[in-house]
Amino acid sequence: MEKPRQDWAGLANISFGFFGIQIGFALQNANMSRVFQSLGASLDDLPALWIAAPLTGLLVQPVIGYMSDRTWLGRFGRRRPYFVAGALLAALALLLMPLSTVLLASALLLWMLDASLNVSMEPFRAFVGDMLRKDQHTAGYAVQTAFIGAGAVVGSLFPYLLDHLGVSNEAVGGWIPDTVRYSFWAGGVALFGAVMWTVVTTREYSPEEQAAFGEPAEAHADTGATLATRNGGSSFWWIAAGALLALATERFGFKKEVYLLAGLLGGYGLLSYVAIRLARAGRSQGMLASIVGDFSGMPPIMKRLAVVQFFSWSALFIMWINTTPVVAQNFFATTDTASRAFQDAGNWVGVLFSVYNGVAALAALFLLPTLSRRLGKARTHMICLLAGAAGYASFFVIRDPDMLIVSEFGIGVAWASILAMPYAILASSLPQSKLGIYMGLFNVFVVIPQLLVATVMGSIMKAFFPDQPIWTMAFAAATLVLAALAMTRVKVVEEAGPDAP
Repeated sequence: MEKPRQDWAGLANISFGFFGIQIGFALQNANMSRVFQSLGASLDDLPALWIAAPLTGLLVQPVIGYMSDRTWLGRFGRRRPYFVAGALLAALALLLMPLSTVLLASALLLWMLDASLNVSMEPFRAFVGDMLRKDQHTAGYAVQTAFIGAGAVVGSLFPYLLDHLGVSNEAVGGWIPDTVRYSFWAGGVALFGAVMWTVVTTREYSPEEQAAFGEPAEAHADTGATLATRNGGSSFWWIAAGALLALATERFGFKKEVYLLAGLLGGYGLLSYVAIRLARAGRSQGMLASIVGDFSGMPPIMKRLAVVQFFSWSALFIMWINTTPVVAQNFFATTDTASRAFQDAGNWVGVLFSVYNGVAALAALFLLPTLSRRLGKARTHMICLLAGAAGYASFFVIRDPDMLIVSEFGIGVAWASILAMPYAILASSLPQSKLGIYMGLFNVFVVIPQLLVATVMGSIMKAFFPDQPIWTMAFAAATLVLAALAMTRVKVVEEAGPDAP
């Protein structure tokens, strides 16, 4: 027995909640640097303030993935309870963010916002795999990417449109501009409404139905049990690496954010040691042992894709942190965060982000399925990543800020592929009953590069390119080229049958 084939309406209902989630992410990505700087943060402070977002994802996604795989609340389903909980908290954070008058409050709300968005987002990745047959995975993730792009366009453009409607765009007296304030409030309402649409219009398959589709109801392989065979030596290597990095930070005067990276290395080593001890004591089915066991025992194709994700998301996080200061300094000739020119640059960045997201939405629906059928998923992803590298590199040859829209076309094609192709490949290669935990662990390789950029990039820029943020775009281009090269190691067994419904 096969899962029912979904038509376009079914595919849309499954992923429409991501439209609202991405409005929240777009408002965060395009405006938080401006919010922080408007509240008094310096350019050097931005990476440390942004650390909250990826750190939250690193902690939340594997836990939510593990829990959602083991959840069944009858008619409320498996993934949908997490959709609702995350949407409620994220909407609250968006409503409170514009009321911040001090930097600490906005940083704490960013932490809350990102945690909540991750609670909703991670199960949405697995939801597509739950609901669709394998020959529809590419179409399912393409539709999800289209909603991500559309939501990001709305979220990115909203401050710009409000400015043109006469809403104040100036940060007066250390307050967040009204354009940003109203955008966050509208975004909170839109996020919750979109997620509830998916909750109301979809019905999840029960464990019994999944079993009828050939997916055993209790197929949680005890990967944690393999930890019992280990002696814990690798755990001490992780702890030692963290300690050495902390000492190097102290000795060579790296930026203080690097201490967080050192702490994460040592923390993982400690957790893995505890997991090994639990497994040896016969408690391998617990959350910690299962997560560590699944992480260390990832399927080979997931390990290769993890390298691609690492470099891809390094480039994206560089862009999100630095585009506003790059555009303000190099295209609007200002570094004064209280000036009208700086706020105009911030609005233009919102337009640029809406362009690449709009391009991603169209590319996901029309370009990716066509290229995937003709060239395969792996080659399609490689080509799209190189298009993004060209987009970043073009920042060095363009002088007119209006022409940066051309750069965003290449970035948009890469963004579409980053959001769709790796997940389509994974969903067709992983056991459905563990799709949540594996998707959560896969997203660790979205988060780790973000932490690395937030902790290390500032030290590199301070040492070699002080007060020249434009060079961050060179790093972004180079990392996407590395991601494309890593994609040559990913071999995909293409599914027979069309990708369209």
